[in-house]
Amino acid sequence: MATRKQFKTDTIRKGHKGLSALKSLIETAFYGNNVHKVSSIGEAYNLAYAMPTTIALDQEVAHAEELGLPEGAKVLVENGNSIVGRTARARRISGKDLEEDEKLTKIVMDALYEASHAPFLKAEAIVGLEEDFMVRAHLMLPEERANNLYSWLMNFQIFNEEYAKRYKHSTVYEENDIYIFSDPEWRHPDYPNGLAYFDTNHNVAIILGLQYFGELKKGTLTLAWGTAARQGYVSCHGGLKEFKRADEEAHVASFFGLSGSGKSTLTHAKHDEKYGITVLHDDAFIIDQETGASIALEPAYFDKTNDYPTGHPEQKYFVTVQNSGVTLDEAGKRVLVTEDIRNGNGRTIKSRYSTPNRVDRIDEPINAIYWIMKDDTLPPIIRVKDPVLASAMGCTLVTKRSSAENVENVGEVVVEPYANPFRVYPLVDDYMAFKKLFDEKNVECYIINTGKFLDQDIPPAVTLGSIENNVENTAKYTTFGPVEAFEYVEIDGYEVPFEDEEYLKQLQKNMQVRIEHLKTTVAEEEAPYDLPAEIIESIQTVVDQLG
Repeated sequence: MATRKQFKTDTIRKGHKGLSALKSLIETAFYGNNVHKVSSIGEAYNLAYAMPTTIALDQEVAHAEELGLPEGAKVLVENGNSIVGRTARARRISGKDLEEDEKLTKIVMDALYEASHAPFLKAEAIVGLEEDFMVRAHLMLPEERANNLYSWLMNFQIFNEEYAKRYKHSTVYEENDIYIFSDPEWRHPDYPNGLAYFDTNHNVAIILGLQYFGELKKGTLTLAWGTAARQGYVSCHGGLKEFKRADEEAHVASFFGLSGSGKSTLTHAKHDEKYGITVLHDDAFIIDQETGASIALEPAYFDKTNDYPTGHPEQKYFVTVQNSGVTLDEAGKRVLVTEDIRNGNGRTIKSRYSTPNRVDRIDEPINAIYWIMKDDTLPPIIRVKDPVLASAMGCTLVTKRSSAENVENVGEVVVEPYANPFRVYPLVDDYMAFKKLFDEKNVECYIINTGKFLDQDIPPAVTLGSIENNVENTAKYTTFGPVEAFEYVEIDGYEVPFEDEEYLKQLQKNMQVRIEHLKTTVAEEEAPYDLPAEIIESIQTVVDQLG
């Protein structure tokens, strides 16, 4: 194990008081007479099963006993309202706007007071599945939201007898436990889109007026990633897997992209059984900056049901389902309509047993990082040779909005640093951490385009083939036209028209968009945590070489 300090419930982070107004308000609510503690997965299942909003499929949960569920437990479906994705505009971070903080403190007090007159549930889970990194997390929500509590406990790791023992011997840091309070029925005229208010220094959050389960999952991960970043880890919203070649040589690769970018597909791809594949996770993990080892933060997967049409074998591992249709099959049994017909962004909690080669830790140092982008000026794969530019390209990762978010501009091209819209610590920390991996740990950096190159679609087979060539060290890279720090592989059907001035101008324009984003949005949001000038300078060099 790494030599670190250990988590304790009553310890605090150095340089910060253990309590803040928001921390005290939220944690205190957990101890009210109106709150019932759910101590087992079986109890959580029974409560969720009994809710009037629940639809119990005729499908039984696979590996129910191993998951702590009663024999014959059914897959449970709950459909929410018209909000079927995350609402980023509801997020507020304590300390960003002191005037609004003063207002929000009173709003929180009123919300908690009103909630104290209704029955609530609470439960505990572990975030981080290996003793080097375990954070204890607590969730409290209304009794009628038992389905979300059940999904939360299935998505993370319930704090049971086994994990209580492991946690007791886990590495200790001076950090608070995570506390999250949720009341989806809350309404306020000043916050019509709901409110997700985080005090990241004290690991607490209150999520009001938002019923989508993803708010609870990502809210929990937001605070866990922040904790990990403060303790010397690289916090990652992506997937990671280990390849074992025939010669037993290991190759560890990670894939960073927003929901819908293809990171889960790439993480779980079996590559026609060419290699021994070990999967860490497809959404949330951390990397030790010193050793390069990686740790998964959660056991289950929160997947889009649209990825698994009727009859798909992965449906066997569904545990809970949100925002998906239900119909009767020929035998009159209740079954899912998994395609996004009822609405966009149908979701499922899928158990870890869907991945037979799943592990919670990989000790082999990471070899390659892939920034997944949807930028039609980029060919299927580019290698970035310069460590500064490699981290800068992750800092200005270009992608497209998906239905996983509660936005009207699905499909719009956006810049999302390191594909992590849930970061609550200074962006410069991520920049320096990734730069260290590229510079000091000799991690290779690649950009893979999973959208279109010019007007040509890039199918998964092309992307997977490019990755396999890297694993086997057979890829033939050549300098990317005038850009000295970029290399690419010439692939039939995806020829790069370097002689076309219009193409070069568009590529130059897209690189300039990254610079403008850093100068405007990032500069405004990150003050006073300024990014080093070398980031813009490295991208400006690319712009100049294209000109």
